[in-house]
Amino acid sequence: MHLLEGGESLTCDYCGAVHLPEKNEDGVRVLGEASGMQCPVCQVPLVHASMLHQHFLYCTHCLGSLIPMPVFVSLVRDLRARGGGAAETPHPPDPRELERAIRCPQCGGAMDTHYYLGGGHVVIDDCSRCELNWLDAGKLQSIGSTPDHSMDEETAPDSNW
Repeated sequence: MHLLEGGESLTCDYCGAVHLPEKNEDGVRVLGEASGMQCPVCQVPLVHASMLHQHFLYCTHCLGSLIPMPVFVSLVRDLRARGGGAAETPHPPDPRELERAIRCPQCGGAMDTHYYLGGGHVVIDDCSRCELNWLDAGKLQSIGSTPDHSMDEETAPDSNW
């Protein structure tokens, strides 16, 4: 079976049958095809995955996600549009998470570890050179379930300019 470019299903080379993998508990459809890159946390091969018709790489061992920055922006927007906000405020991240140093699976350079300022109380890692974000298990869901206050009336730019 193989994954078609941009697809969310696998096609059998022999009989042409199409297989659409089920979503896991986080809403990720693990497509299973190896990507050729290793997880920056546990060093197992990353596989192709999708969520809300957006494609990224996924670790089946630690459940982390390597997400291109434009895809990350779309996913957060779409998750927030579907979710309606978290039932409870997530706990602030452990500051020790900022101490880790992981390497970008694409270029091998050090990824920047920092608080994600868009809500969700999470720490993320990014490689600005490759435009990739690494999110540990559950972090995307925490961000997506938090409302975006960037355009609230109190914080939005003055419209009388």
